[in-house]
Amino acid sequence: MPSRKQLANAIRALSMDAVQKARSGHPGMPMGMADIAEVLWNDYLKHNPNDSTWYDRDRFILSNGHGCMLHYALLYLSGYPLKLEELIHFRQLGSATPGHPEFGITTGVEATTGPLGQGLANAVGMAIAERTMAQHFNRGALDIVNHHTYVFAGDGCMMEGISHEAASLAGTLQLGKLIVFYDDNGISIDGQVKRWFNDDTPKRFAAYGWQVIPEIDGHNSDAIRAAIEAALASPQPSLLCCQTIIGYGAPKQGDEAVHGAPLGDEAVAQARQKLDWHHPPFDIPSEIRNAWDARERGSLKQSQWLQKLETYQLEHPELASEFYRRMRGELPDNWHTHAQQWIEQSDQQEKALATREASRQTLASYSECLPELIGGSADLAGSNGTLWEGSQAITSKQHNGNYIYFGVREFAMSAIANGISLHGGFIPFVATFLVFSDYARNALRLAAMMERRIVFIYTHDSIGLGEDGPTHQPIEHLNSLRLIPNLDVWRPCDSVETAVAWQAALEAEDHPSALVLSRQTLAHCKRTHTQLPLIANGAYLLHETPSPVLTIIATGSEVALAMQVCAQLNDNNHPSNLVSMPCAEVFGRQPQSYRDKVLLPDVPRLVIEAGNRDWWYRYVDTHGTVIGIDSYGASAPGKDLFEHFGFSVEKIYATALTIIGQHHAPTLS
Repeated sequence: MPSRKQLANAIRALSMDAVQKARSGHPGMPMGMADIAEVLWNDYLKHNPNDSTWYDRDRFILSNGHGCMLHYALLYLSGYPLKLEELIHFRQLGSATPGHPEFGITTGVEATTGPLGQGLANAVGMAIAERTMAQHFNRGALDIVNHHTYVFAGDGCMMEGISHEAASLAGTLQLGKLIVFYDDNGISIDGQVKRWFNDDTPKRFAAYGWQVIPEIDGHNSDAIRAAIEAALASPQPSLLCCQTIIGYGAPKQGDEAVHGAPLGDEAVAQARQKLDWHHPPFDIPSEIRNAWDARERGSLKQSQWLQKLETYQLEHPELASEFYRRMRGELPDNWHTHAQQWIEQSDQQEKALATREASRQTLASYSECLPELIGGSADLAGSNGTLWEGSQAITSKQHNGNYIYFGVREFAMSAIANGISLHGGFIPFVATFLVFSDYARNALRLAAMMERRIVFIYTHDSIGLGEDGPTHQPIEHLNSLRLIPNLDVWRPCDSVETAVAWQAALEAEDHPSALVLSRQTLAHCKRTHTQLPLIANGAYLLHETPSPVLTIIATGSEVALAMQVCAQLNDNNHPSNLVSMPCAEVFGRQPQSYRDKVLLPDVPRLVIEAGNRDWWYRYVDTHGTVIGIDSYGASAPGKDLFEHFGFSVEKIYATALTIIGQHHAPTLS
C-alpha cells in the first residue's frame, strides 16, 4: 500500500509536469496543499466520481483557483472521467483543463473560480442552500440532504474584500457545515506577504464567529485529520489555518519564484529526486492509481443514500417529488398558468406604480407557486422591494426561511447567490441600487459565464431617484450591464412589463437576468390583447401607424414620455411608431423578420433613455439620434432633473422634427 506521502506526491508530480508542459501555470499551491488534499479527498470527502451530480455529495471549492492543477490531478486520480490527455493538454485550446477552474467545462468542478475570494463566497451560498434544503425536506432519520462544503483558499482570497464580507455573514448565520482550509504559506506573486498583509487572520475569523484552528502543520497528515475532525464536530463554520511550504519539494520551495511560473526542466528533475518520485512525466504507477480510485467507495456511499431516498419516497411521496423537481431546476406544472394570470391581472388593474413596487408585488405572487425562490437585499429591502408577506428570514437559529438579510455586502451577496444556484434546489434573487451594481460586477460576470439562473434586482435606475444626487444616480450602468455576454437586462416601463420580465428571468435556464427598476411611479401603458404576449420578445410596437416617418425607441420610465411625443407627432401629421424595448438582448434573439417588423429598416429612429448614449447607436443610422445623458447627474427632485437634462416633450419633439426633416429633405440632382 502506498504511503500518504506517495499519494500526495502524485498530485505534486502531475501538477509540476502539466505546468511545465504548458510552459504556463501555478505549480506552487498544488505542491504545497497536496498533503491536505490527500487527507480530505481520501478520508472525508463524500463524492462519487461515477456521478458528479449526485445531489448529496460534499461540495469542494478551489477558491485559490490559480492552483487548479491540484483539482485536475484530484479528479483524474480519484476516477472522474477526466483523461490523462487532458492533463497533458493543460491550458490548451479546447482542453477540459483550462487555466482556472470553469464550471461546465471540467466534470467535477463545482464553480468557476480564479478571481480570488469568490470561491469562498460561493461556498457560503452552497452552505446556506444545504442547510435550508435540509430544513425543507429532511424528516427525522431520513436526512436526504446532509453534506458539507469544503473550501481551499489562500492569502489572496483572504486579502480580497469579498472574503471579509462573505466570512462575516457565514459567521453570523453559523454555517457549521462550511469548512475552509487556509493555505497559510506567506507567499503571493510579489513575495512574502507579511510586508503588505500582516493581519491576524485567526483572530479576525474568530471575531466573525468562526471556529478557528491555528498553526496546523499542512504537511502532517495526523494534524490535518485532527483539525478536520474538530471542524466536523463544530456548530460554527471552521477555518483551518494550515501552514504549508509553497512549491513543496521544488529547489526553490517557499519562494515566490514557484508561485506562478513553471519550475523549469532542471528544477522538475531535482524535485523528483527530493520527492523520491522516480517515474516519467504524467506516469502514475498502478498501485498509486488504485489507492486513489474512489469510484467503488463513492458508488457505495451513493447507493446507501439512494436506499434512504427510496424509503423517503415511500413515506413522503409528495416531498420526494418536490425535492427531485427542485434539484432538477424544473418549474412546477402550474407555473405558466399562474404567471400568465398575474400578467393579465396586472394589465387589467391599470395601476400606476414604481416598477420596484410592481416587482415586489410580482415576487409575492410568483412565490406562491415557487417555494424555491430565495434571496434578499444588501440592506435596502424596503427600497428594493424584496420583502413581501411571505418572507421569512434565515438566521443562525431559523433555517427554514426564504429571505437573507445580506447587509451592506453587494459583492459577497452576488457571489453567494452564485453558490446557492450552483448547489441546486433554489432560484436566488438579490437586490441593490443600480449604481451599486459596480460593487458586484465581477460576481455578476461569473454568473453569466456559468450560465446561472439568478435574478439580479437593481432599483433606483436613473436620475429619477432625485435628491440623493450624482453619487447615487446611475448613468453608465445600464449600458455597462448590457456589455456582459449572456446577461439579459430588463428595464420595464410599467407593472405589466415588470411581471413579464420576472417570468422571463425565472424561465431562463442558461443565463442570469438583471431587472432594472424605477424609484418613481410610472404610468400604466395601455395595450391590446394582441400586444401583451409580444412583451416577452424583448421589444414590440406599443404604437403602430401606417407609413411612419419615424420610429421612437424607449425603455423604462422614458416610455411614457415617448408616448406623449409620439402622440404629438401623429396629431401633427408626422406618423410615428413607438417601440418599447424592455430587453434588447431578448429582442436580438428574435427572428430577423420580427425585428424588421418592429424596427422598419428604412425608417429613421430616435432612442430615448436616461443614461449613457453610446450603446444605443447600434440601433440608429446616420439619420437617427439618441437622447441620453453623458454627464453625471445632480441633486434635485427627479422631475426637475428630467427637465434640466432635456427629457421633456418639447425638446424631444423638436429633435424628432429635425430627424424627420433631415431624412425626408429633397435631394439636389
